[in-house]
Formats: sequence, structure tokens, C-alpha cells
Amino acid sequence: MNPMISIILTMTIMSGTVIVMISSHWLFIWTGFEMNLLAITPMLMKNFNPRAMEAATKYFLTQATASALLMMAVIINLLYSGQWTVIKIFNPTASMVMTMALAMKLGLSPFHFWVPGVTQGISLQAGLLLLTWQKLAPMTVLCQISPSINPDMMLTMAMLSILVGGWGGLNQTQLRKIMAYSSITHMGWMTAILPYNTTMTILNLLIYITMTLTMFMLFIHSSTTTMLSLSHTWNKTPVITSLMLTILLSMGGLPPLSGFIPKWMIIQELTKNDSIIMPTLMAMATLLNLCFYTRLAYSSSLTMFPSINNMKMKWQFEHTKQMKLLPPLIVLSTLILPLTPAVLTLH
Repeated sequence: MNPMISIILTMTIMSGTVIVMISSHWLFIWTGFEMNLLAITPMLMKNFNPRAMEAATKYFLTQATASALLMMAVIINLLYSGQWTVIKIFNPTASMVMTMALAMKLGLSPFHFWVPGVTQGISLQAGLLLLTWQKLAPMTVLCQISPSINPDMMLTMAMLSILVGGWGGLNQTQLRKIMAYSSITHMGWMTAILPYNTTMTILNLLIYITMTLTMFMLFIHSSTTTMLSLSHTWNKTPVITSLMLTILLSMGGLPPLSGFIPKWMIIQELTKNDSIIMPTLMAMATLLNLCFYTRLAYSSSLTMFPSINNMKMKWQFEHTKQMKLLPPLIVLSTLILPLTPAVLTLH
């Protein structure tokens, strides 16, 4: 792709998201979503091949449908309230349709089917953009309309997402699909706490983006897309492979690591709101995710696959891919648990 075109598309994606995040008028929000969608579709096809084209088409059709549903909900709300401002939604039908549209944009269950297929068909760089930046705009709108959302509907979708994300990732060998199912689960955790505390949702989103960004950058650095290629990285980049193991366990939510913070605080917040069964089921369902994270860690770092002697010398070659932000991102993805008391004071 021409660098100038790439810069223009990137700026349009960023502008669309920022417009959605700062607007208080439904028409501007819808315009921001459309700008973002029309700019990211060519970015997904940057490495032009049939699989990337299919993935971009799936993404475009799904997001266009979600945008149409969002506009329908906005018009229904306009008929009942007489204004375009983002305030309390008066009509329950408008609220339900709007929640469905945003769930479709985020990839929440039962609208999750496009996420693994699209993520698998595109490059690692495009997958990184899709699973991090593209979550910001819909999540911002969800936080704004959270007082009007039906909590039962939201919690049902959240629980389904956590289960689907866990079950779906169990039999996967492709790293991009595993990250896609991981994204579905994390979206479930974020939306589970949304009706009770939007600060927790934003905290979870920031930590999820940090961990996913780090994980994708490590995949890009080692050029790995499957479990088989991941299992061979031990001979080439032992330190990077050890870091992958740690961040995978952090994404699973193990206690000494950063990924434990949002799970701990969300379970605490749900318990404060007299909900005991829901957080228990969520914690149990997350064990499915931990299962495939541990399998990845086992295959990459805890076993030495038989290999020829030449492979053991690959670590001596200089790496051409420079990842300037990796050190701070790795620290943020693993070691910020001591900051939890400071985070607790935010809300």
C-alpha cells in the first residue's frame, strides 16, 4: 500500500474513533462509526490475498448491519424524546436495539461469529488494530448509555461471551483465533460490570488493550502465527518466549500478574451489589480460558521440541524488527498489581 494512502487511512480511523468518543450528538457518533469502518476495511486488506479480502468483506457487512441497527435505534429514540443528544433512552425497544448494535460491533455473544474468522484472515498488524483500537468507540458509547441498558440482557450476553470465549478457544491451534476468543471473553467481563460501575469497565478495557498489544507485538517480533511455530521460538528467542508465557498467564488472570486486577475488582464489585452466583459462574468459566493459555505456555516454554543443532544457533542472528515500546508494555502487562490500592480510590 502507498505510504501516503496508509497515513490518510490511519488518520481517518483515529479521527472516526475520537469523534465517537467526544460527541454528544447521535448523528456525529454514527458518522464517526462510518468513517472508522470505511477507513479500516482497506487496512484489513493491506496484505492483499483472497483470505484477507474475505475477512474484510465479513467485517464490513457485520459492521454495516450494526450501524444500520444503531441508526434505527437512534431514530426510534428521536421519535419518543424529540432530541438527538446522548441522554437517557426513553424507549426500551430503542435501548435493546442499540445494545444489540453495539454488541455486534464489539463481537459480544451471540453476535461473536465474525470475530475469529476475520482475525484469522488478516495479518498480525491488522489483527492488533482490530482487537484493540476498534473496541474503544463502541465501548465509549456503551458506557454513556449504561444507565438505560437492560441489566438482565447485558448480563446474559456477558455470561454467554465468557462461556463462548472459553469453549471456542479450547481446540484452536492458530494464535490469531486464540486471541480472538480471548477478546470475546474479555468483552464479556467488561460488559458484566457495566450496569453497576463504568469505571471498572474502563479499567478492564485499558488493561486488556495493554496485554493484547504486548502479546501481538511479541507475535510480530517472533513472526509466529501457529502453536507449532510458537513451539520453535524457544531455540531462537528464549527471553521473548519466557515473556510470552508470563503475559499469557496474565491474560488468564493469575494472581501475581496484572491480569488479575480487573477480575478481582469486578468480582468484588458484583459481590457488593448482592450478586454471588454470577461472579462465581464467571470465575469458573474463565478456567476454560486459563486452560488454553496454559496449553500455549506449555507448548512454547515448558517443552523442548526435537530440533536440529542449527536451530539452536538462531538466537545469535541479529533481529531486524525493532519494537521500541515492548519493555514498558511488558512491565505494564505483568507487574502493576501493587498499584491496585491506588486504582481502588478512582471510584
